[in-house]
Amino acid sequence: MSPPNDHLARLPAAPGEGAPLADWLTYLESIHPTEIDLGLDRVMVVFRRLFRRNPRARILTVGGTNGKGSTVVALEHLLACAGRTTGAYTSPHLQKYNERVRINGADVSDDTLVRAFESVESARGAVSLTYFEFGTLAAFIVFNESGVDDWVLEVGLGGRLDAVNILDADLAIITSVDLDHMAFLGNDVETIGFEKAGILRANRPAIFADVDPPRSVLQQASAQNIRLLRPGAGYQLARSSGQDAATRLEIDGDPTRIRLPDLGLPVNSLAAAVVAIRMLEPELPAGVIEHTLGNLSLAGRFERLGESPLVIADVGHNPHAARWLSARISAIRKPGQRVLAVYGALADKDVENVTAAMAKQVDQWFPAALDVPRGLGCDELTSRMSMRNNAASCGCSGSVAEAVSAALSEALESDMVLIFGSFFTVAAAREILM
Repeated sequence: MSPPNDHLARLPAAPGEGAPLADWLTYLESIHPTEIDLGLDRVMVVFRRLFRRNPRARILTVGGTNGKGSTVVALEHLLACAGRTTGAYTSPHLQKYNERVRINGADVSDDTLVRAFESVESARGAVSLTYFEFGTLAAFIVFNESGVDDWVLEVGLGGRLDAVNILDADLAIITSVDLDHMAFLGNDVETIGFEKAGILRANRPAIFADVDPPRSVLQQASAQNIRLLRPGAGYQLARSSGQDAATRLEIDGDPTRIRLPDLGLPVNSLAAAVVAIRMLEPELPAGVIEHTLGNLSLAGRFERLGESPLVIADVGHNPHAARWLSARISAIRKPGQRVLAVYGALADKDVENVTAAMAKQVDQWFPAALDVPRGLGCDELTSRMSMRNNAASCGCSGSVAEAVSAALSEALESDMVLIFGSFFTVAAAREILM
């Protein structure tokens, strides 16, 4: 929907020549009347002005509720091992915007982004774009000018109406479907699944990384003649026990079994990336795949930020992510080890069920107010937490920094300090601890 005329009259002027990236990012935040405005009409108009033809690169689109970032980073590294060049687009960022746009695994420079923003601004004319839409088109410009072989694109929100979806995926991956962003995507997994499945394309390969896809996803795959590979239908995941405990991947029709590492990244996401690379680059040796996955890490995803006490940061912010995080904590927790959790959340998140999912693992909570748009203050955060969680709480801190300091002061060397709940929470903690 186009913004009202009075909004157009109040729009700020675009940054001038030579303006820094920070000025452009401030400008992007001010040129559309709403932060989230799903739809492809506006962004497609500007895309066609920028690109006379679709990119010749191979397009890999990754959507889903959780696990997208892990899948993208695994694909980046595996494609590099196969001799392919990559452009990766992800969101949101933790410390700086440049993290969203990578060429061959490296964040692009401020100057590169500014030049791309200038091109989008010149092309859009009177078309109003959201922050995300503007940034998506800028990333496409960067990738196109770099001439990389593969574009690995993470969906921002949903799928069907997300700006990334103006490009047809040569291969699509849906990592998971669960409840999140319900104000925009629907109140149940079937409706949300329909939105996520909007990235599928007829007769082109697709992967669903979780074990139980919604019927809406299966129906769309069937209607478009897509063989949707997923655990138990196209490939198998088997967990071995004992001294050499590991998850092993076996793809139907492929005699090679691939060992997946026991990292702080979701094994289902890693498996989906491996299935994709075996389809796209079948000559890549299994040993190279295993070695590459064994050295993967991703900022803010079960990231170790300290030892003695062990400090873990994770951007899990919905019940699905919290259940995975709880299981991961349980798997590494030592007997007698206390877990002290710093938690901050946005107002539109399901705080009650996130804290319920973590309740068995957390011995003491250190709630933190988030002073950001949509951030929960202390009163609302602690009120919503208390509905479903009986763990001890030290009282709410006015900032993540204060909560982290309080948790570290309380923790013994043998304890674990867990910092989670939002990208903003983890970003603030990383600034302090790194």
